[in-house]
Amino acid sequence: MCPSSATNMSARRCQIYGKIHKRRLQSRPAMSTVMRLSVIKNICNRRFRDFLPDGKTAYKCTAEWGLHFPEARGDCQSPININSRQSVYDSALNQPSLNADYALCRECEMINTGNTVQISVKYKPDGVMAGLGKSEPPPRSVLTGGPLAPDSAYELAEFTFHWGREDDRGSEHTVNGKAYPMELHLIHWNSRLYDTVEEAMGRDDGIAIIALFIQVGREHVGLRTLTDYLETVQCKGKSLSVTTPFHPICLLPDPMLRDFWSYKGSLTTPPCNEKVTWILFRYPLTISHTQMEEFRRLKNYPKGAHPAADDDGFLVDNFRPTQPLNDRVVRASFQ
Repeated sequence: MCPSSATNMSARRCQIYGKIHKRRLQSRPAMSTVMRLSVIKNICNRRFRDFLPDGKTAYKCTAEWGLHFPEARGDCQSPININSRQSVYDSALNQPSLNADYALCRECEMINTGNTVQISVKYKPDGVMAGLGKSEPPPRSVLTGGPLAPDSAYELAEFTFHWGREDDRGSEHTVNGKAYPMELHLIHWNSRLYDTVEEAMGRDDGIAIIALFIQVGREHVGLRTLTDYLETVQCKGKSLSVTTPFHPICLLPDPMLRDFWSYKGSLTTPPCNEKVTWILFRYPLTISHTQMEEFRRLKNYPKGAHPAADDDGFLVDNFRPTQPLNDRVVRASFQ
């Protein structure tokens, strides 16, 4: 059985323990940006360690994930197909309304993992407090409200992309059986209840992911800040520190954050931990064909190496097939 997205017990637990963790977080030093990025990198490496002897990418054998990661065989796995007619309108998703208090990111780290492009946000102190000689705490990009646990704040840690070789596929989730060419995931962790992203994985009210469908059309000017650098990380293992200012809010299709579906699921990559709160926006973003092709030119093998015998080496079709909904309910913030 999957837990409901917001039970009375969960609300009471968050109200009580949220205050306890808030006091604890205030009493301990904040995790440095370097430490946070190190944790995120370790998580990514553990997700996609080369558990296949022939060096194939993880998406060549999604059916085998359950052999190496038991949670991948769970009843609350992601992604899913969203049947819009069977989704249930829930006014509670707008009380309070979903809110993304994102901050300008002056530096981020881009890495080609061989299975996706991962971008980790890096926030530094804004300067020195006048007359005190102390650095102000770094800004954070925080998600609150909507389907998220009461008295919680989910901090943006990273975002990843999933895309297809052709425009008829690529997204992990589908809507009424239709796939989009690409899907973007903004991964958040509950920094009021947990100390690290790693600790939050697989825990109650630990991880929240915003999913955005992407279609091909006009250029996305905001995303161009990042797509212009994809050529630099063309091969697996290549990384780059991007110092061009980038605001994550440009990735959201609606400033009011309306019209979304929500359900309880899992990570779509190994180890496929469950208890993830998914928020999928109804309306897609648009990128140009040129931007789409920048992703499709990426390689899934290191520089100087060779792709697997039955693989042309292009990093494409990096999406997990949809999983059974089972007894879960997909809620909608709109009618």
